[in-house]
Amino acid sequence: MNQVLTLKDALSRVPEDLEWGVLRPGVGVAWIYRDPDGGPSAAYLRYEPGASVPLHHHPGLEHILVLEGEQQDERGVYPAGTLVVNPPGTRHSVQSPKGCLALLIWNRPVEILDPAEAA
Repeated sequence: MNQVLTLKDALSRVPEDLEWGVLRPGVGVAWIYRDPDGGPSAAYLRYEPGASVPLHHHPGLEHILVLEGEQQDERGVYPAGTLVVNPPGTRHSVQSPKGCLALLIWNRPVEILDPAEAA
Protein backbone atom coordinates (compact mmCIF):
# COMPACT_ATOMS: atom_id res chain seq x y z
CA MET A 1 0.00 0.00 0.00
CA ASN A 2 1.55 3.27 -1.09
CA GLN A 3 -0.58 5.84 0.67
CA VAL A 4 -1.00 7.50 4.03
CA LEU A 5 -3.46 5.70 6.28
CA THR A 6 -5.34 7.97 8.64
CA LEU A 7 -7.56 6.78 11.47
CA LYS A 8 -10.49 8.44 9.72
CA ASP A 9 -9.76 6.32 6.63
CA ALA A 10 -9.36 3.15 8.68
CA LEU A 11 -12.73 3.74 10.32
CA SER A 12 -14.62 4.61 7.15
CA ARG A 13 -13.16 2.28 4.52
CA VAL A 14 -10.60 -0.43 3.95
CA PRO A 15 -8.23 0.47 1.09
CA GLU A 16 -9.11 -1.41 -2.09
CA ASP A 17 -5.50 -2.09 -3.12
CA LEU A 18 -4.69 -4.38 -0.19
CA GLU A 19 -3.02 -7.70 -0.91
CA TRP A 20 -4.62 -10.37 1.28
CA GLY A 21 -2.75 -13.44 2.45
CA VAL A 22 -3.38 -16.11 5.08
CA LEU A 23 -2.31 -15.54 8.69
CA ARG A 24 -4.02 -18.63 10.11
CA PRO A 25 -6.76 -20.92 8.81
CA GLY A 26 -9.81 -18.67 8.46
CA VAL A 27 -7.85 -15.48 9.24
CA GLY A 28 -6.75 -13.32 6.33
CA VAL A 29 -4.04 -10.67 6.68
CA ALA A 30 -3.27 -7.54 4.66
CA TRP A 31 -0.01 -5.99 5.87
CA ILE A 32 0.15 -2.20 5.97
CA TYR A 33 3.79 -2.32 7.05
CA ARG A 34 5.97 -5.02 8.57
CA ASP A 35 9.50 -4.99 9.96
CA PRO A 36 11.18 -8.26 8.94
CA ASP A 37 13.55 -8.01 11.94
CA GLY A 38 10.82 -8.23 14.60
CA GLY A 39 10.01 -4.54 14.88
CA PRO A 40 6.74 -2.66 14.45
CA SER A 41 4.00 -3.81 12.11
CA ALA A 42 0.39 -3.10 11.27
CA ALA A 43 -2.20 -5.09 9.37
CA TYR A 44 -5.86 -5.62 8.73
CA LEU A 45 -7.08 -9.03 9.90
CA ARG A 46 -10.23 -10.53 8.46
CA TYR A 47 -11.71 -13.40 10.50
CA GLU A 48 -14.17 -15.75 8.85
CA PRO A 49 -17.04 -16.81 11.13
CA GLY A 50 -15.68 -19.27 13.70
CA ALA A 51 -12.01 -18.44 13.04
CA SER A 52 -9.51 -18.04 15.85
CA VAL A 53 -5.91 -17.31 16.79
CA PRO A 54 -4.48 -19.61 19.48
CA LEU A 55 -3.03 -18.55 22.81
CA HIS A 56 -0.20 -16.10 22.24
CA HIS A 57 2.06 -13.78 24.23
CA HIS A 58 2.65 -10.08 23.60
CA PRO A 59 6.29 -9.08 24.15
CA GLY A 60 5.28 -5.57 23.04
CA LEU A 61 2.14 -3.47 22.75
CA GLU A 62 -0.79 -4.59 20.62
CA HIS A 63 -3.61 -2.26 19.57
CA ILE A 64 -6.74 -3.81 18.07
CA LEU A 65 -9.41 -1.63 16.50
CA VAL A 66 -12.46 -3.73 15.61
CA LEU A 67 -13.91 -2.25 12.41
CA GLU A 68 -16.70 -4.72 11.57
CA GLY A 69 -18.31 -7.65 13.36
CA GLU A 70 -16.89 -8.67 16.72
CA GLN A 71 -14.12 -10.68 18.28
CA GLN A 72 -13.59 -12.01 21.77
CA ASP A 73 -10.92 -13.26 24.12
CA GLU A 74 -10.72 -14.44 27.71
CA ARG A 75 -11.53 -10.93 28.97
CA GLY A 76 -14.60 -10.11 26.93
CA VAL A 77 -16.44 -9.52 23.66
CA TYR A 78 -15.41 -6.58 21.46
CA PRO A 79 -17.92 -5.25 18.90
CA ALA A 80 -17.17 -2.88 16.04
CA GLY A 81 -15.78 0.42 17.32
CA THR A 82 -13.90 -1.16 20.23
CA LEU A 83 -10.23 -0.33 20.77
CA VAL A 84 -8.39 -3.03 22.71
CA VAL A 85 -4.87 -2.37 24.03
CA ASN A 86 -2.88 -5.40 25.15
CA PRO A 87 0.19 -4.30 27.14
CA PRO A 88 3.56 -6.07 26.98
CA GLY A 89 3.53 -9.33 28.92
CA THR A 90 -0.14 -10.13 28.32
CA ARG A 91 -1.47 -13.23 26.64
CA HIS A 92 -4.77 -14.26 25.16
CA SER A 93 -6.44 -16.28 22.43
CA VAL A 94 -8.84 -14.62 20.00
CA GLN A 95 -12.05 -16.00 18.53
CA SER A 96 -14.62 -14.51 16.20
CA PRO A 97 -17.78 -16.65 16.18
CA LYS A 98 -19.54 -14.29 13.73
CA GLY A 99 -16.50 -13.01 11.82
CA CYS A 100 -14.88 -9.60 11.94
CA LEU A 101 -12.47 -7.13 10.38
CA ALA A 102 -9.89 -5.45 12.61
CA LEU A 103 -6.92 -3.12 12.30
CA LEU A 104 -3.97 -4.28 14.43
CA ILE A 105 -0.76 -2.48 15.32
CA TRP A 106 2.13 -4.19 17.12
CA ASN A 107 5.48 -2.83 18.20
CA ARG A 108 6.85 -6.40 18.39
CA PRO A 109 5.50 -9.62 16.87
CA VAL A 110 3.34 -11.92 18.96
CA GLU A 111 4.62 -15.33 20.07
CA ILE A 112 2.29 -18.31 19.63
CA LEU A 113 2.38 -20.35 22.86
CA ASP A 114 1.06 -23.69 21.60
CA PRO A 115 3.65 -25.05 19.12
CA ALA A 116 1.08 -27.48 17.69
CA GLU A 117 -0.99 -24.47 16.60
CA ALA A 118 1.91 -22.60 14.98
CA ALA A 119 1.61 -24.43 11.66
